[in-house]
Amino acid sequence: MPATFTADDLSGKQAAKRALLEAAGLAADARAMDRPAIGLVSRLTDQKGFDLIAAAADELMSLDASWVMLGSGEQRYEDQWRGLAARHGGRVSATIGFDERLAHLIEAGSDMFLMPSRFEPCGLNQLYSLRYATLPIVRATGGLKDTVDDAGPAGTGTGFAFTQYTPGALVDAIRRSLAAYRSADLWRGMQRRAMRQDHSWDASAREYVKVYRALTAEALERSSTSAPSATPTSR
Repeated sequence: MPATFTADDLSGKQAAKRALLEAAGLAADARAMDRPAIGLVSRLTDQKGFDLIAAAADELMSLDASWVMLGSGEQRYEDQWRGLAARHGGRVSATIGFDERLAHLIEAGSDMFLMPSRFEPCGLNQLYSLRYATLPIVRATGGLKDTVDDAGPAGTGTGFAFTQYTPGALVDAIRRSLAAYRSADLWRGMQRRAMRQDHSWDASAREYVKVYRALTAEALERSSTSAPSATPTSR
């Protein structure tokens, strides 16, 4: 990353965005910096929702956004993303394979991160994205539903979620994210809220301790109430 940033000082995120656009071979002028950047780092498979993206590709490409995709998988999706990058070279970058530096830049420099998974038991990239103030756009399933709170009308969440597994629902969620991006105060509030989420094992460990203490207290209470009373003995 070219600069660090925190929930209290997000200025370094712009440097990360510029570095991302340059690394991806996209325009990085003032107009491009103002345009929201949507990142993807994924296996290109149906499970990850790339069938939805394929079905809605024309509509998605008509939106005022830049796209940076890094991944590999099914040939048809690799070919499609190569084609999108060729047709929309100023706004779409597709890197087939894996590049660790670019993966970090996508997480840090994108404004949104897209994860429209058909199913996702846990998911890691949405957690990385929250930490980098890159608001996730996810399908509300499995771990994605557990970790990303939908913005709702008031913009009080940490990302944007859709429930129905349809191209229309995907496009609607992305449109909502783009509208929120245009409200600077709302967007900054969501970014700060996202960065302050704690999905680490520290948080999980505290919850486990609560469970163990409750079970221990319950067991001690049962043992104390069921213990036989003492009786005098004769000699």
